[in-house]
Amino acid sequence: MVKERVLDFANKISRTKRGKKDAITPDRPEYKILEPVVTEEMAEVGLCLAFREPLSVKEIAAKCGKSEEKTEELLLQLADCGAAFVNEMDGVDKYWHDIWVPGHMEMMANHRENVKKYPQIAEAFDAYGKVKGPQAAGIFPVGVGPMRVIPIEESIQGETRRASYEEVSKYLNENDVFSVSDCSCRTSREAMGEGCGHLKEEMCIQLGHAAEYYIRTGRGREITREEAFEIIKKAEENGLMHSIPNLDGPGKTHAICNCCGCSCFAMRIAGMFKNPDMVRSNYVSQVDEEKCVACGECIDNCPTNALKLGQKICTKTPIEQKERPLPYDTEWGEDKWDPDYRTNKELVVESGTSPCKTECPAHIGIQGYIKLAAQGEYKKALELIKEENPFPAVCGRVCPRKCESECTRSDIDDPVAIDDIKKFIAEQELKSEHRFVPKKKGEHTEQIAVIGAGPAGLSCAYYLAVQGYPVTVYEKEKILGGMLTLGIPSYRLDRDVVNAEIDILRDLGVEFKTGVEIGKDTTIKELRAQGFKAFYMAIGAKAGRKLGLEGEGAEGVKTGVEFLRKVNLGEEKQMKGSAVVIGGGNVAIDVARTATRIGASEVNMYCLETRKDMPALEEEIDEALSESIGINNSWGPKKIITENGRVTGVEFKKCISVFDEKGNFSPKFDESETKIVKTDNVLISVGQQMDWGGLIEDSKIKLNPNNTIKADGTTYQTDEPDVFAGGDSLTGPKFAIDAIAQGKEGAISIHRYVHPGQSLTLGRVNKGYKALDKENLDLAGYDRLPRQRGLHVDGDKAKETFKDLRSTFTEEQVIKETERCLDCGATHVDEFMCVGCGSCVTKCKFDAISLVRKYDENTVEFENVKPKVMKYAIKRKVRIKGKEMKNFFGGMFKRE
Repeated sequence: MVKERVLDFANKISRTKRGKKDAITPDRPEYKILEPVVTEEMAEVGLCLAFREPLSVKEIAAKCGKSEEKTEELLLQLADCGAAFVNEMDGVDKYWHDIWVPGHMEMMANHRENVKKYPQIAEAFDAYGKVKGPQAAGIFPVGVGPMRVIPIEESIQGETRRASYEEVSKYLNENDVFSVSDCSCRTSREAMGEGCGHLKEEMCIQLGHAAEYYIRTGRGREITREEAFEIIKKAEENGLMHSIPNLDGPGKTHAICNCCGCSCFAMRIAGMFKNPDMVRSNYVSQVDEEKCVACGECIDNCPTNALKLGQKICTKTPIEQKERPLPYDTEWGEDKWDPDYRTNKELVVESGTSPCKTECPAHIGIQGYIKLAAQGEYKKALELIKEENPFPAVCGRVCPRKCESECTRSDIDDPVAIDDIKKFIAEQELKSEHRFVPKKKGEHTEQIAVIGAGPAGLSCAYYLAVQGYPVTVYEKEKILGGMLTLGIPSYRLDRDVVNAEIDILRDLGVEFKTGVEIGKDTTIKELRAQGFKAFYMAIGAKAGRKLGLEGEGAEGVKTGVEFLRKVNLGEEKQMKGSAVVIGGGNVAIDVARTATRIGASEVNMYCLETRKDMPALEEEIDEALSESIGINNSWGPKKIITENGRVTGVEFKKCISVFDEKGNFSPKFDESETKIVKTDNVLISVGQQMDWGGLIEDSKIKLNPNNTIKADGTTYQTDEPDVFAGGDSLTGPKFAIDAIAQGKEGAISIHRYVHPGQSLTLGRVNKGYKALDKENLDLAGYDRLPRQRGLHVDGDKAKETFKDLRSTFTEEQVIKETERCLDCGATHVDEFMCVGCGSCVTKCKFDAISLVRKYDENTVEFENVKPKVMKYAIKRKVRIKGKEMKNFFGGMFKRE
């Protein structure tokens, strides 16, 4: 049943009347937001309020014919729910009503209990913007919208045409009363289950009369001016932007909102309706391409997707810039909007960007840290790397170097020694005086358990700790690092390096519990009972695969993974006699080189693949050969020969092909060509598999046919909603950098999961990178600078020790090598979509982005909005007609 007086009150706030063309009806959000919390009697009093004209209880009681006592009671109820303002003026309470937005809808959404009890309040606030957005599309000139962005003040320092009304400090310094409240937009998103992970708590500041109202009604907490400045600083550090209610008059406002582009209803006008003029500041971003290094920090923080990574390296054929319609002179309907703007953010322009950043599984800003290294800014370089990879020293030693494989420089001579540069940068952190421990972004009480202390688990723990969560890492083994310490020999990755980077996690407050097997010593169910709110499952593929060969169970036969584990734990220190290693991957080479180091008299590898098709990295193969390890290609094991239960040899058969015509693994053999190789030890290194133990017993978690865990491809959430997965357990054996990238994504999902109302996908950056077209590059004229190389390692010396004898570049080599970078990429700005918030400027470490004043519009008074909009709308109609005529006649007289 419709509440008639409430419907009248909705029309009053909307400045219309029932029966008019624009009247509010019961199906409209303006009515729906009032309906659950405003009674008919409250509405009767509300109908006697004046617009922005404070009236006393006595004045209102006289108008509505109720006693002052009853009138005051009902007015306080209206104020409490958010349908009226109240302030004490000259010792007397006075009440009035304002507009819906920015106004009563925010106030109603900031009533915590009501929104929790009546989610339709949040839904109505959301729906209001979806109704009004289309009506306003294209017709508001700059500076006239109900909300407007004001730039982060640091981003306009030195701007010669600055105006005080563009500065946050002006509003804070001109007011004496301040409050802080939850963000009303993010509160509403949360109530609808559409949160983006940017949390709502105490992020928006009210000033003057609005602060008095918020404090009085319990919506906000009173703060000092100094606290307000701290909140502004915290918002900026967390990538949020500032906007203000824009209808209080020139240079005036009653609030400073700290917004994110993914949840803010005002920013939705730009993101969804492609109508940024309605919310923009007077500034736009400009990029100095010479300084820009396409690190991507600005892109990640841009609220409107106005920034994308592109290229600056010259092309043979110019890249065409597609002309697109704009609302200034185009009818602006649904065909121009982007309703999925919260899920389809693009990071790269259509023509692509730097191959190194694209190919890196963690998409590190490689160009950026190379530039910082060139400038000697090693700590800043480390900080940039750790935005995506908390273990650069580890990766500097064991990375597969996919970035180098695709480096544009390789089309001239040799690829840039990216990994060696990173290793040098990371080496600085191993010195305590240069350590970089990131500042925590917040404080959270939700306990998180990480199961497995390998690269995925440690990465997840790191990023959760940076967010401010108490994290406990459970590790089955007695040492940390997972396959970094148990599966990689120390001559490739020194234990001190792994431990030094893990120490950063300790500094961040991460707790480690070793020698604890989840599923045996305790269970996930028991940890839940202890208060853990989410789990990241990242156990490694520590079980080796066998081949089902005759004689495989004989003494002296082991899987390579088992062998490496025992050596790394000090349980196997000596090998007698010769060894045959079956397999041709990186792990097989680690196994072979380790066998040499613990005394094997002779080591030979046998693999199915030809030399050029071996899956091991070329440099790994070269190092094995330098240590006198034999590599025998195109041979597959037929059976293991034994005597008295012990291995004595292996019979091999000739492999004539490994893959079928579709590229599937399907080896074919010439059974007539065989040979027997005598040996005392056989180490089978043909892959790894999961050993779940009791970890997932009595759970809803499902496994794939290959025994990896089933989880969502974007969020990594399993069929147990509080359990997320990553690393080997999710993908099977891959490289450490792949696991590290998954650890960060897992941390993002967990952060969202433990806070009710947050979506695991909305507003999330899907890292769809695309490399530039190398075929179209003009690479003529570049110097052929020789690639810097580390000192040669003598294989005969290397095989005698478990120490890592590989050198790190000198500082002089780093400077020379950084000069070889072609600086392929740069950020491109879409000035139309840029709202001038300045977040990009503050995130750039290279002084490559600046805000430039393009407009000169002050805030407006509500009464002046309509005439300005009407005047602008008429001019716009003329422009649209003029464009249509131009296109019509242009098409008519166009020559074929």
